[in-house]
Order: sequence, then structure tokens, then C-alpha cells
Amino acid sequence: MSLIKSISGIRGTIGGKVNDNLTPLDVVKFASAFGTWLQNNKNKKDLTLIIGRDARISGQMVSSLVTATLQGLGINVVDLGLSTTPTVEIMVPELKADGGIILTASHNPKQWNALKLLNEKGEFISGENGAEVLALAESEDFNYAEVDDLGKYETRDDAFDIHIQQILDLPMVDVDAIKSKNFKVVLDAVNSTGGIAIPMLLDKLGCETVKLYCEPTGHFPHNPEPLKEHLGDICELVKKENADLGIVVDPDVDRLALIDEKGEMFGEEYTLVAVADYILKYKNGVAISNLSSSRALRDVAHTHNSGYFASAVGEVNVVTLMKEKNAVIGGEGNGGIIYPDLHYGRDSLVGVALFLTHLAKENKTVSELRAGYPSYFMGKKKIELTPEINVDDILSKMEKEYQNEEVSTVDGVKIDFENNWVHLRKSNTEPIIRIYTEAKSQEEADKLGDDIIAKIKTLI
Repeated sequence: MSLIKSISGIRGTIGGKVNDNLTPLDVVKFASAFGTWLQNNKNKKDLTLIIGRDARISGQMVSSLVTATLQGLGINVVDLGLSTTPTVEIMVPELKADGGIILTASHNPKQWNALKLLNEKGEFISGENGAEVLALAESEDFNYAEVDDLGKYETRDDAFDIHIQQILDLPMVDVDAIKSKNFKVVLDAVNSTGGIAIPMLLDKLGCETVKLYCEPTGHFPHNPEPLKEHLGDICELVKKENADLGIVVDPDVDRLALIDEKGEMFGEEYTLVAVADYILKYKNGVAISNLSSSRALRDVAHTHNSGYFASAVGEVNVVTLMKEKNAVIGGEGNGGIIYPDLHYGRDSLVGVALFLTHLAKENKTVSELRAGYPSYFMGKKKIELTPEINVDDILSKMEKEYQNEEVSTVDGVKIDFENNWVHLRKSNTEPIIRIYTEAKSQEEADKLGDDIIAKIKTLI
């Protein structure tokens, strides 16, 4: 299945057949649906949308299609060109626009692209709204503008400057403390837009930047998901350059992974842990992550006498719970930092600024900082079932089986044991139960996964 329609947008591989892949017709249909949905829900005539894209090879083509479609509906377009997901999110309220579309397939390989949809706050539209957009796309109930009413088009090239200035103005970002350290940073931006935005930020913070894969060509030099197995080049370069740290971002710059001065992974889960440690040290409040993120965040929150809560998986769910609990920091364990004083969206740029402030104030190396956090290891497994097996039935049996433990059914079934946890989630697209585990060692995490699979088999 190469065309995935979900409540957060539409993504697929470029080329191929209509409705099977992300073809020009699918792009036009989906942009029409979102534009029409906005027109149906806004009590005003003149609508404006912000669009921006990562550096994917297909980006310019998809952007042209989206722009022309929106103008055809009579909607004005402000085009940021090469941008990042958090930058587009910030510019929607900044320019008092009615919504936005980000053209990026995030960490997916280069043949993918996607349309991600934002409301007037610059936040991802809700599940309910997303379902309405999908229904409109299905019905193709569109009414295009007549020639005198076509939408206007303009470009902006100051979005990164605005985004970065908002970060520098945050009270929790200590520019002087960072500048005093003269950090040397190696950056891997996977040949996408992080290669433009992050060096601009690092320059303002007085850091020396060594660039690796920072040309926004869209030709990703390795798998763009910032995981250890894809990051050998930067780990080597950090050591060779005697750098203080390495920074890795995905193509749309909403996920942040860090490398210590020894060329070792800081751990994607620990980006949020470190930033939360800093924020909670100075601000009273609650930390939020999702149910599949590391327990280390809960542990760190408790050391600061702060509360911790977990949402269902998905950025929209994290943001909803953050608002409900008035959280001061949140995000996802995949390196996604959400700092509500700036905006409710995963943002690698603010993550970099907050992490470097923390590093400067603690006066430690990156590896020393990491050693101060509880060490956990994660396992990810799955069990494939035949289509006739009722996955929900299996999950409710597992809930019953472990009723004496701490069990959450917010999103699948999560069982918290004293020293480890397991999270079972069903796939939306195939008869699979995904099994996430975390424990004090990799062996223990893997063994827990195997034990749970064995238990599920006895229940089938």
C-alpha cells in the first residue's frame, strides 16, 4: 500500500497509478478537499494558507500542484519555499493565516512525499477534522473559483529568521551561556532543509558548525530516519573533528538525535529526557510523552517533584494531553521536542537551543550529561496474526491476564511492571500486534518481548 490516507494527511510514493500512489491527481484532489473544508468551516471570504516543503526531489512539483489547486479554489497562498515543519507551524499564526500545508514525508525515503495539514494555530488538525477532509476527498464535492476570484500568490524568504528570533527570545534559551562555551558541532541534515536552518541557528548561538550532508538536494545519503544504524558517518566525523557533539535531524527537522563527543549515540529517547531535565529544574510543571516513550522521562520528572503523564501515540494526542495538563515540556521519544512556550509542535531548532543551554549550564561533556540519566533499553517486536483472529479480543485477554499490574488501555494495552514495561498496539493496516518493551538491559527488553509473544500464542 503506497498511498496512505490518514487523519493527519496523505502520504505516498511518487508516480504510479491514481489512488495507489501519490500521483498529481491525488495531490490535486487532496489539496482541493482541504481547501474546500476550510472554506466550509470559516465564516470569511478571503482565506490564506501557508505552504512550505522539505528538500525532496518531488517537492517543487508537489508544491506547484498544491499552490495552483488552492488558487483555483480562490484561496491565497503564501509560499515559504524550502522550509521545515516547525517553521511552517510558527508562520501560520505569525501571518494570521487560516491554516497551512507542509509538503514532507518526514523520515520516509526519497520516493515518498506527503501533505500534512495545519489549522489556524499552526497545529495539526484534529482526528475529527481529518476524517471530514478525507470524506470530502472521497466525494470530490469541490467548487472552484471563477477567473476574477482566483487566489493570490506570494513568497516569503524571512521565515527562518522569524523562527530563530522567536527561539533566541525565549527566557529559557541562554544565548550568552552557550556563546561562552564556543561549542564545535557536527551537523548531519541528510541533504534537506535542516542544512539551511540549523547552521543559521548555531551561528546565532556562537557555535562552530562542521557540515555533513547539508546541501538541500533531496538526495538522502543514508536512510533519513535518525537511528544508530544509519549514522556511522557522523559518529566518525565527531571524533575526527574533536567536536563537542553531533546533531542529526530528519528531512523536515522535527526529530532531533544527538551524538556525544566520543562519537556515541546519546539515544533518541534521551533528547527529550535531557531537555525536560533542564526545563523542570527551573520551571514547576508537568512533562508529557507518549505510552511508547522511555520511562526515563518519568524518572527525571519525579526527581524534580514534577508530574508525568503519557498520551496515546501520535503528536496530536501528545499535544492534546499537554494542553489538558498545562505541561511545560513534552514530546515523543523519537527525538521530538514540543516546547509550548514557543508552539505546540515537534521542533528540532528549539530542541537544539534548549539542549545547548542545558549543556552549557551543567558544565559537563555530552557523555557526562548522558551518564547522569537512568539507563533503559528498548525492544521492538511484532507478532503476525491471521486475518480471522480478532486482535481486540487478544488485547482484552492480555489486559485481564495482567490485571494485578499497572495497566493502561489508552492506546492498545500497556503493562507497567516494577522494573520494565510492555506496550501492545495493533497495526491499523495489517493483522499485526506491535510489541514495544523497555528494561534495564537490551537482553531483558528482548526477553520480555519474547515472553509476551509466547503468552499471546497461548491465548489464541
